[in-house]
Amino acid sequence: MKTKTPQDARILDLAEPLAEELGLEVVRVRVMSGKRPRLQIMTDRLDGKGVDVDDCARLSRALSDVFEIEDPVSGEYDLEISSPGIDRPLTDLRHFARWEGYEVKIELDRLAEGRKRFRGMLAGVEETDVLLDMEGEEHTTLIPFDWIAEAKLVLTDALIEADLKARAKEETAPNEGDE
Repeated sequence: MKTKTPQDARILDLAEPLAEELGLEVVRVRVMSGKRPRLQIMTDRLDGKGVDVDDCARLSRALSDVFEIEDPVSGEYDLEISSPGIDRPLTDLRHFARWEGYEVKIELDRLAEGRKRFRGMLAGVEETDVLLDMEGEEHTTLIPFDWIAEAKLVLTDALIEADLKARAKEETAPNEGDE
C-alpha cells in the first residue's frame, strides 16, 4: 500500500533507510505523471509527533543526493516531500492500531462479501487483520491487511479535535535539548 508500481517500490527501497536515519517513516510513495512528473513522498515522524517543514527539508536534501546517483525517475521531475495530513493514508498495520476509534475508508484489491469498499470505525488490529465496526452490522468485520489496496482516515470532527489536541500538546512540550 505504500507503493503502487515497481518504480514506486524502488524509490521506497531507496528512501526508507534514509528516512529512518532521520527519525522518519515513509508513509507513501507515488510518481505522478504529467508534463513534468512529480515524485510525491509522504513522511511522518517515527515518534508520532507529526512531521514539520524542517523534517521534510532534511529528508528532501538526503533523498536528492541519493536520487542524483540512482536516478529512479528518468528525466526531470519535481520532488515533493509532505506530511500525510489529518485524513492520512493508512499504509502499515501499525497505523490501523494507532488510529483505533476513528472512521476510515478501506478499498480492497478483491471482492469480499460482494464489495470492495468498506467504511466504519477502526476497532483495532488482530494479528494481520484490521478490525472494522460498520454501521448496521452486528459483528466486527475482519479485513486481512494484505487485501487492502488503499485506506485513509475520514475527516471528521473527532479527528480534527484529536489533531488539535496533539498539536497543542506538542507546542507546550519542552523542545529537545531544553533543560
